[in-house]
Amino acid sequence: MHMLNLGILAHVDAGKTSLTERLLHTAGVIDEIGSVDAGSTQTDSLALERQRGITIKSAVVSFALDDVTVNLIDTPGHPDFIAEVERVLGVLDGAVLVVSAVEGVQPQTRILMRTLQRLRIPTLVFVNKIDRRGARYDAVLAAVAERLTADVVPMGTAEGLGTRDARFVPGLGPSALDVLADHDDELVAAYVDGTVSRDRLHAALADQTRRALVHPVYFGSAVTGAGVGALVEGVRQLLPAADDDPEGPLSATVFKVERGPAGEKVAYARMFSGTLRTRDRIPFGTQGGPRTAQASARTDGPGDVRAEGRITAISVFDRGTDVRCDAVPAGRIAKLWGLTDIRIGDPIGEPRKALGQFFAPPTLETVVVPAAGTDRRALHRALTRLAEQDPLIDLRHDEIRQETFVSLYGEVQKEVIQATLADEFGLDVTFQGTTPLCVERPVGSGAAVEFKKKDDNPFLATVGLRVDPAPAGSGVDFRLEVELGSMPYAFFKAVEDTVRETLGQGLHGWQIPDCTVTMTHSGYAPRQSHAHQGFDKSMSSTGYDFRGLTPLVLVEALRRAGTEVHEPLHRFRVQAPVDTLAALLPVLARLRAVPQSTETRGTSCVLEGSVPAAHVHELEQQLPGLTRGEGELESAFDHYAPAPRGTVPERRRTDLNPLNRKEYLLNLTRRVSG
Repeated sequence: MHMLNLGILAHVDAGKTSLTERLLHTAGVIDEIGSVDAGSTQTDSLALERQRGITIKSAVVSFALDDVTVNLIDTPGHPDFIAEVERVLGVLDGAVLVVSAVEGVQPQTRILMRTLQRLRIPTLVFVNKIDRRGARYDAVLAAVAERLTADVVPMGTAEGLGTRDARFVPGLGPSALDVLADHDDELVAAYVDGTVSRDRLHAALADQTRRALVHPVYFGSAVTGAGVGALVEGVRQLLPAADDDPEGPLSATVFKVERGPAGEKVAYARMFSGTLRTRDRIPFGTQGGPRTAQASARTDGPGDVRAEGRITAISVFDRGTDVRCDAVPAGRIAKLWGLTDIRIGDPIGEPRKALGQFFAPPTLETVVVPAAGTDRRALHRALTRLAEQDPLIDLRHDEIRQETFVSLYGEVQKEVIQATLADEFGLDVTFQGTTPLCVERPVGSGAAVEFKKKDDNPFLATVGLRVDPAPAGSGVDFRLEVELGSMPYAFFKAVEDTVRETLGQGLHGWQIPDCTVTMTHSGYAPRQSHAHQGFDKSMSSTGYDFRGLTPLVLVEALRRAGTEVHEPLHRFRVQAPVDTLAALLPVLARLRAVPQSTETRGTSCVLEGSVPAAHVHELEQQLPGLTRGEGELESAFDHYAPAPRGTVPERRRTDLNPLNRKEYLLNLTRRVSG
């Protein structure tokens, strides 16, 4: 039996989870269709999801379509949870993008479609809610072709729109040949010869859909079931089954991590190659951060340290539930127990080619404020657990002020974190105001060096560093201008690791994501021992010396180079009635939104431009009142730009503050002695 790992994606409230319920009912997995409003759906299992009526975490459920077993993955639709969608995309064989027949193409729909196309994931479009008042066929189909992709193939027509009797009538129209012929010269030749048969047309449709060249469009209703049967046939006939080798080398990717009833870690992994069995001892992860002592280390090459763990249990998804098994082959999605140090995004076995980040990182940050009587240690443990499930939460902890910072995509995510801490951990918290996450960039080159046993250097180490600017998106490049054999490799590694950690907070407290750091000087005190005695730390360099000195040298080099704070900017698209522009434009100016293009379409006007991330939420709140409720806003992170002249945005430091030498050395001494 073939496997198909299928994602259901949509803008929030397009009916994605309701469609999942209808598909499960059609496949015979459930006897009664659950309701999002009643909180009785299969995939929205979190209490908070049932309360709010939105999907927050991706969920997997399996069903059979003739000779195809489908692992259906329901994903969040709200943009605040786009990171959850991102992790799912890398494990899909195909997708169904849900659009509302009433609201039409919405901002999140466009973002998702662009990403699906960039990753070349075969995608069907399902226009839902044809039974709802205000449902449209021609207008929505035109909007899909104009705002999502021109390569759409209508798979039929809709009748009785806006009524409970609305139905989908399958059948390829004449436009199908035009779209398919754009990608198939042989089909053009057959058309000219008059030899295009129905079978030839369907074969071309299946081939081009599987290659993500065209996107079949179905209309229907998840509530009444109209059009769902045709969609199911499309999933079975048009989307590609998983083409993985169960006899190949082990390779899998973890896309979700949760905690079981006993607090144990459970990893969701897509198998791409090989077969995984219980009691197998496997390598996983990369060198991207420290691992706990619970997982042993395995080194594949210089600086490449991977963890190892033993699989204690496996379950796979089958007919609406998950069942324990002894082995899981390539092509399937499995839940794995026993990998205590596993993290989201970790490769298992042979790593696959990294696809990179699909969506923008979070651009907002807030401070979690525990209520009176709340255990701060318990709060930190709980937030750490949440960060395991969503690495983009990105915790920062200020040990001195006892404050914890979390990064966010939006205000709804803040509410969800607050409710989760209360419901699952019994912790009552509030939040300080949300602030934008800026970055710093070096504006020039700067160098600094400190020699051991000279001036006021208290460390038995010599470290010299030069900082140079680097293009945006290039990352941090650490280089050596000293001989690698001039001192033990562990000391070079200590310097590099500390450089990367220190760049998390630049001169103004913001991360420096892109620069080149070159080590220009090095030196150490060789291992010293007294006669008949052991190793003498006071006379010999250790990793502590290099980790302690490096931040002081690096910030001095940064001072000499100078840094500039850049704020996150979103690209925006506002569609509003023309006669509301007089009220809208002054507000855009006040929010520092800069329209870069204006287009009039009948009685509507479309403005596109950029707006600081700090003002997006306010624009969202004010737009309905300014446009009689008819305005539509689409926004997404685009780039960083220099902050406006005047007050430079500062971020409270959570490190030992190497900007103040005396304070830094005192804090370091306290940490070591503590």
